[in-house]
Amino acid sequence: MSSTPLTWLTAAQSRRLLDAREVSAVELAEAHLARIEALDGDIGAFLHVMADVALAQAADADRRIAARDVAPMTGIPIALKDVLVTTDAPTTAGSKILQGFRSPYDATVVRRLREQGAVFLGKANTDEFAMGSSNENSAYKPVHNPWDLSRVPGGSSGGPAASVAAGMATVSLGSDTGGSIRQPAGFCGIVGVKTTYGRVSRYGLIAFASSLDQIGPFARTVEDAALLLGAVAGHDPHDSTTAAVPVPDYAAALGGDLRGVRVGIAREYNVDGMEPGVSDAVGAAIDRMRDLGAEIVDVSLPHTEYALATYYIIAPAEASANLSRFDGVKYGLSVEAPSLRETYERTRGEGFGPEVKRRIMLGTYALSAGYYDAYYVKAQKVRTLIKQDFDQAFEKVDVIVAPTSPTVAFGLNARTSDPYQMYLADVFTIPANMAGICGVSIPCGMSEGMPVGLQILAKPFDETTMFRVAHAYEQAEQWKDTRPAVGSLA
Repeated sequence: MSSTPLTWLTAAQSRRLLDAREVSAVELAEAHLARIEALDGDIGAFLHVMADVALAQAADADRRIAARDVAPMTGIPIALKDVLVTTDAPTTAGSKILQGFRSPYDATVVRRLREQGAVFLGKANTDEFAMGSSNENSAYKPVHNPWDLSRVPGGSSGGPAASVAAGMATVSLGSDTGGSIRQPAGFCGIVGVKTTYGRVSRYGLIAFASSLDQIGPFARTVEDAALLLGAVAGHDPHDSTTAAVPVPDYAAALGGDLRGVRVGIAREYNVDGMEPGVSDAVGAAIDRMRDLGAEIVDVSLPHTEYALATYYIIAPAEASANLSRFDGVKYGLSVEAPSLRETYERTRGEGFGPEVKRRIMLGTYALSAGYYDAYYVKAQKVRTLIKQDFDQAFEKVDVIVAPTSPTVAFGLNARTSDPYQMYLADVFTIPANMAGICGVSIPCGMSEGMPVGLQILAKPFDETTMFRVAHAYEQAEQWKDTRPAVGSLA
């Protein structure tokens, strides 16, 4: 029996113990539910805890294990970002406009995990409709960073990230539209994966920006992230944007050093305003990769400087269209009024928060007559240039390494009054979404007592190389074993 507390076991460790019958899925679920009960009042990672569902799923997982009907995620405790619809728990997208909404169907990733016998601990907190970089835009409560409760966990997937970082979930699923998995992973000192556009089905993901959104895993190790991605990836007939590309055994491909791997360093990721502690940690990580045998190659991504501005035209434009469906007629909040138009206005006025309203207005303006060509069409052209930059860079290198964020996690309320400064938190993550490539954030050091994230980007559908490089670096360092002090002995 492992001496590691049940709530700090990795998914891979849990799998071995479960299969050897040294621990039961019910024991694992109970330990995590107890930790949620003890810690989440301070952290705020969950919007809905699915205790009864989790215990029933865990009991079923134990029966499957006894019958040797086992899949990688059987019995593994998982948190789900509250933008993934579930039949047995509310899905609110962190918004009052969907308060109490229950979906008649599961998201594809939820269904695949359910079929494997995973244990759903609950729906994790999120910035409203995944719009935010700090998880302070949730309509219900902010999320606090487990490393320092006075700081943000990052966003929009702050709840799923904090739940894993604090030992309240073994792994979790989030969504990444402009960095919403990688940035909170960096801020919380864990692993977070933005998958290639088309690698994971978005069926049942409440849409923010449909050409940018992707679902991906959070974990405390690269191996766990690889296992979870393998469990949910693959073509889905319900989502025409998924690619009919075979899903490799990501976990089996891990191992080895970095000899022969070409690691690209783009000078465009060295920006004004980067904290010295972040720059030092990332520089040390690059030196470590060189020591492990990697060839360090300078590359250029000249249109990176336009990515942030381009994103904040395209993403709000798509959000404006996607969120038009929330009108109070078929589901969610409905504020009655004398006329249908007033019903729409009052429902949306009371149901949407300030950041969502801001982005709807930005997007509607960009799509309006007289401005569509000047803003939206031009932004799409720049997006093509950004993608071409990556295509050319990947002809020279296998991966590109960069900071995940220019700073460590900032204080709660530090940027809420300055949207531009808030948006800058995603300046290093947005280009990957614009280009549709894959990327992972892994811990690479500490600054100001807070984790620093290292971003590893790879060409489309080359998550295998991305994971292999991340794993080689992770195994050579101790950062995967560092944990926040909050409730560490609980």
